[in-house]
Amino acid sequence: MSESKTNTDKTYKDIDSEDQSNPSEKIKVETVDTSVDDAIALFRKVREGKNKDLTEKEIAKIDKECEIIRNREIITRDKQYEPAEITDNDGKIVTGPPTLTRFEKARIMGARALQLSLGAPVFIEIPKNATTSLEIAMEELKQRVIPIIIKRTLPNGAYQNLSIDQFE
Repeated sequence: MSESKTNTDKTYKDIDSEDQSNPSEKIKVETVDTSVDDAIALFRKVREGKNKDLTEKEIAKIDKECEIIRNREIITRDKQYEPAEITDNDGKIVTGPPTLTRFEKARIMGARALQLSLGAPVFIEIPKNATTSLEIAMEELKQRVIPIIIKRTLPNGAYQNLSIDQFE
């Protein structure tokens, strides 16, 4: 039992004493270097094909193409995308349909009805047949006077802020 414990301690000491530099970076660089050489060799093989008798002009052209491949920038990591607001000078809706979706309508009416029930000021003349805050919110939405901004977001994180009066 003590023998296995000493082996374990030795293993931990060996791991702890190893070089703390990042070996994965070294592996990535070596992999990229060999992959470029492999790609060039394969490209040369495809370009030469079964033709063993190439002219000097054809060989020079293949060498030039191989050099272009060798000098290309190698992207090993994608740049981080920064989501930004989509702006349109004409006030057009770029993201989604030009009308309010049923989900947006429900969210707006629910939020506005809650505001009204908590004592927020009404932006329209209250209709005589309106008995609940939800009916008042529906009438405000119909007249497009609710000061709410809708944020439509795309899958890549880009978004567009739209006011109620921009919709059809």
